[in-house]
Amino acid sequence: QVQYVESGGGLVQPGGSLRLSCTASGFTFRFSAMNWYRQAPGTERELVATIKPITLSTNYADSVQGRFTISRDNTKNTVYLQMNSLKPEDTAVYYCRRAGAEDSWGQGTQVTVSS
Repeated sequence: QVQYVESGGGLVQPGGSLRLSCTASGFTFRFSAMNWYRQAPGTERELVATIKPITLSTNYADSVQGRFTISRDNTKNTVYLQMNSLKPEDTAVYYCRRAGAEDSWGQGTQVTVSS
């Protein structure tokens, strides 16, 4: 059974940083592209960042380009999202999931950016 466990969220002031983690199980992590998504209240879930499995190439939404960095540790089946220069509009629940699959979502981790 595929599972995702996200962690690392919290309350941070504008301009601050957070590092999110997501540990996955139930599939061959090292061969899977991994995505981070976020969903703010009243909005649709949006794709934030992607990391490929072999080349480790990355892609980012325009709204986070230059501020967020996605990385992975295949020995731990974990994908990370380093978030810097956080803005109030980054407030959302953040989720990870492998690309191209309709797996059930994890519980997500809440990120709140507020002074």
